[in-house]
Amino acid sequence: MPAPRPRTHRPQQVAVLALDGAYPFELGIPSRVLGAADGRYEVRTCTVDGRPVRSGADFTIGVAHGPEILDTADTVVITSVPPADIPTGLSGDLAAALARIRPDARIVSICTAAFVLAEAGLLDGRRATTHWQLADAFRRRYPKVDLDPDVLFVADGRMLTSAGAASGVDICLHIVRTDHGSALANTAARRCVVPPFRDGGQAQYIEQPVPESGAASTAATRAWALERLDRPLTLADLAGHARMSLRTFVRRFNDEVGLSPGRWLIQQRVARARHLLEAGDLPVDRIAAEVGFATGASLRQHLHAALGVSPQVYRRTFRQTR
Repeated sequence: MPAPRPRTHRPQQVAVLALDGAYPFELGIPSRVLGAADGRYEVRTCTVDGRPVRSGADFTIGVAHGPEILDTADTVVITSVPPADIPTGLSGDLAAALARIRPDARIVSICTAAFVLAEAGLLDGRRATTHWQLADAFRRRYPKVDLDPDVLFVADGRMLTSAGAASGVDICLHIVRTDHGSALANTAARRCVVPPFRDGGQAQYIEQPVPESGAASTAATRAWALERLDRPLTLADLAGHARMSLRTFVRRFNDEVGLSPGRWLIQQRVARARHLLEAGDLPVDRIAAEVGFATGASLRQHLHAALGVSPQVYRRTFRQTR
């Protein structure tokens, strides 16, 4: 693994709050992923009272810090616990710990930790996600939250929520990408040997009937389409390449990716446009043509729908960041 570059900046302070019953895997994600971002983050772990907590495995987790590190954290990550350990209310210690978080700090939940944020009222009126298996229970308990169980993570202002387990990796890479650009996020992903961006949403992981023996996959067609994003690909083109009927192709694609073919294509085109906006000075109309949008106006519309900003603002933000 390449050695990180020397630090020439103040690293962002990240506090990871370990709750009683914490899953060890999720608890280690912020340190592993953000720690691979060339020293841009200093990650420390705490509990609500500084004492060890039970883990979701067969051992106890001891930490070096108490809730005092929440006072100065730029980002606070709350990691998941087994469903049986999800708090049904906020204990005095937990409520006091959450109250220490700065009003401008970014707050991130992994998997079931979204229940903690919702219990504290921090997600009221916001879009959020959690593990698909718990979506119905979450909606019943927190009707004021706009829950989207089909995505891997949601960023709504300073509140970021993610789905199960490995989506903690996705949301940490999103943080690096947002703060420092795609190049550093891709570097961190390579160091952790994970994909820098996963296609689709949670729907692809929901339990499905076992496919028929010999059922064809859409993977080769997706790879084929990614090499031709600048062309006006139609659903008929995609189904024809996969040698499937339109109906079979759409059903198979949704089962494998968790998105419709059209939505997936837009997602890939926006991702390619983001890279081009960060990497050079191509005019917006030229970038639109390169990624398969008919006009610059279409690119502006889709980028704003995905990120809430115009291409010019996006480009300026990442250049200022670097």
